Amino acid sequence: MRVLRTLFASLDWWLILAVFFLTLLGLVTMYTFDGDNAYFDRQVIWIVVATAGLVVSLIPDYRFLRSGNTAFLAYVAVFFLLVLVLFLGETVKGAQSRFDFGFFSLQPSDPAKLVLIAVLAKYFSKRHELIGDFRHILISGVYAFLFFGIVFIQPDFGSAIILFCIWFGLVLVAGIRFRHLALVFVFGVLAFGVLWQFVFMDYQKDRILTFLNPLADIQGTGYNAYQSTIAVGSGQLWGKGVGYGTQSKLEFLPEYETDFIFAAFAEEWGLVGVGLLFALFGIVIWRLLTHALYGATNFERLFATGVAILFISHFGIHIGMNIGLLPVTGTTVPFLSYGGSHLLTEFVGVGMVLAMARYTKTRYTAREFLDS
Repeated sequence: MRVLRTLFASLDWWLILAVFFLTLLGLVTMYTFDGDNAYFDRQVIWIVVATAGLVVSLIPDYRFLRSGNTAFLAYVAVFFLLVLVLFLGETVKGAQSRFDFGFFSLQPSDPAKLVLIAVLAKYFSKRHELIGDFRHILISGVYAFLFFGIVFIQPDFGSAIILFCIWFGLVLVAGIRFRHLALVFVFGVLAFGVLWQFVFMDYQKDRILTFLNPLADIQGTGYNAYQSTIAVGSGQLWGKGVGYGTQSKLEFLPEYETDFIFAAFAEEWGLVGVGLLFALFGIVIWRLLTHALYGATNFERLFATGVAILFISHFGIHIGMNIGLLPVTGTTVPFLSYGGSHLLTEFVGVGMVLAMARYTKTRYTAREFLDS
């Protein structure tokens, strides 16, 4: 009991409550009054599992990640899983990106994001004063590119983009010089040209072309994006009500529990609900960045910032593709979308940040956190 009191005494309840409210909003968006609620039922189980993961992740003292080879060994293990899934993984809708264990599936690209944050946080924290050396940008890029390349081959373009965003965001936070940033941009343009010419599959090119002209083929490649924008707009101010979204529940909008859950949410909750969603997500990012500000060392600061970048990337890209501003890439909304691997990863990431907050240089009460 004393251990539990120690774990929960200094928790950031603003962050915890915002996370669980977001999870609840996603859960009720999956519910329908007329039809099968299999996704809803399975998500309840995953929320319980993810909550257990959050509690367990609060226990360790993560200072061991600053030194030694633990972070690197975790990186190697996840890299092995990403390679293995190419041979033994289940193929779903053309992507071989997860292991099927019967009663649940594991998508290694989800924990890969958290492991990449830990590896980069350690790397940059050890070389903070030397970050201006372009060599460190290249070495950190190799860490990210190995994950990016394998995930892209699966192909899981959405997760690959998130991995890139994590690396790029942490490079910026670590203190890259502007001329180096220009070189990264030029390299990115050249890499995109090579990928377009030799790597991108036809359906991926179609998604990008549809992004440039979404109404060119609304019965084909542009169908999902078109239906998504209709769903978002039809919610108007107050929405159609929980369980009564016609675009989603009548299956005009595919994958509304995962890739298009924001559109389904906006249809049922309207502009008012979207405002609530943004407010809750804003609280999550605010609290994560607050913990980053008060981190004991550069490692804790970079790790908390990396988790914030992870959530911002998912949230921004998902909403962008749901309202027709970005290509459809198959990304989820943190805490909102259906799925076990990403939900468990997100809860564990939050738990790790909260555990690191226990040994900050200065202990803060809930009131001091609120006023910070």
